Amino acid sequence: MKHLTIDKAMKDIWPDTRVGCLQYQVKIEKKNEELWKYLKKDIFKKTRDDIFDYGINDIPNVKESRAAYKAFGKDPSRYRVSSEALIRRIGQGKGLYEVNTVVDVNNLISIESGFSVGSYDIAQIADELVFRVGKEGETYKGIGKDEIKIDALPVLADEQGAIGSSTSDSERAMITENATEVLTLIYSFSGNDDLEKALDYGKKYLEKYAGAQNVESWIVE
Repeated sequence: MKHLTIDKAMKDIWPDTRVGCLQYQVKIEKKNEELWKYLKKDIFKKTRDDIFDYGINDIPNVKESRAAYKAFGKDPSRYRVSSEALIRRIGQGKGLYEVNTVVDVNNLISIESGFSVGSYDIAQIADELVFRVGKEGETYKGIGKDEIKIDALPVLADEQGAIGSSTSDSERAMITENATEVLTLIYSFSGNDDLEKALDYGKKYLEKYAGAQNVESWIVE
């Protein structure tokens, strides 16, 4: 099992920082039709209702994530937390990209919870991981993007450097159909029990829609 810690400097700035962890074996497939029926029939409607009720910036857990970004020194309207970016796509009627069963479930958990969620190929990352604030001048190649400036963003890193962030992940540990073991992280900046709930239904979604097996679940505080 991977070992994750939260950097003390990050906790000092935002004490409510926590990370929910799910590590599991999986045979990744291109698409799960049942998952997409559920997304289109239930989740997209609920998301549009949430936007109507709250406004995107004030959706629970998106709101707290935006406040944390400001505290870390990043403009949350320019560098959006990934859950907000997904919710905005749905609100604009653009829907979601179909990637593969793990990434699609990753996005489902993020939309339903309001938390940023990242999934990483276990084979491409070291055993010791740290969640910290990005350093000045730090960048990496984003998935389907150019170099992303990750200074002042919440960043996941190992001994080789940054792997991902709660805005956009790097290519190094991206989930392809070759991955056989995955670490899915739920990044919480909220002082509520929504993380525990998201871990619970996240595990069920991964088992039901992605065929995840031997799922280990824990929270890092």
